[in-house]
Amino acid sequence: MSIRLGIIGGGVMAEAILSRLIQEKIYDPNAVLVSEPQPQRRDFLQKTYQVQVTSDNRETATAEEVLLLAIKPQILDKVVENLGLLFPRRYPPLIISILAGVTLKRLEQAFPEQAVIRVMPNTPATVGAGISAIASGKQVQSQHLSWAQSIFGAVGKVVEVSESLMDAVTGLSGSGPAYVAIMIEALADGGVAAGLPRPIALQLAIQTVLGTAQLLAESGLHPGELKDKVTSPGGTTIAAVAQLEKAGFRSALIQAVVAATRRSHELGA
Repeated sequence: MSIRLGIIGGGVMAEAILSRLIQEKIYDPNAVLVSEPQPQRRDFLQKTYQVQVTSDNRETATAEEVLLLAIKPQILDKVVENLGLLFPRRYPPLIISILAGVTLKRLEQAFPEQAVIRVMPNTPATVGAGISAIASGKQVQSQHLSWAQSIFGAVGKVVEVSESLMDAVTGLSGSGPAYVAIMIEALADGGVAAGLPRPIALQLAIQTVLGTAQLLAESGLHPGELKDKVTSPGGTTIAAVAQLEKAGFRSALIQAVVAATRRSHELGA
């Protein structure tokens, strides 16, 4: 079977995407080739997902449809240099990059005359609950966009944005799971401080965040409206909200997104 999808890099996000593509039968395992420098990681991916693996990026780049770049932004130039002129064929693969901060301009310079799509997914992709933002390059056609939407639709929701917004997407949803994880951990710690056993406190914290997110998604309520619905005069919730405001909870999250956005821009400079 020919290779339809090539993936350069076998890290956490690459595996998250790969696992869902195989599970949802978007790609047959035999049609996927992953290049990864670490032998143990290659063995793991091959045994777990039955995909083909290699240590040579040049083999992966022979994919017929899509070449997914899932490497650290800092090594992009080295990877591209090692690939060399591997795309003389009439229909080279679509290049999809999930590299934080790396612009379409830079990608199109690295892969001249090729269709390039820049994507920012996030780690809930592992359980099919992620969200990915897509920005298309100059050479992208409808078929290319369809491939990208199919790949990232397997790991959650997909939104299209302009290139200028990708750093902000990185700062919000790309890095966002870390903010939410810290919040859940803090909620559980608060429960323990209030006397709850830790396993129960963690279960309560996780389900509260999950349920609230689902309620907002399904009801269409504005977050402020939902907050008002559970905040009765002189009650427990308003006492807690007052403490959150005093501690600068909102401001801390806003500044976190801004800082991550700034760092994304720096990585792409």
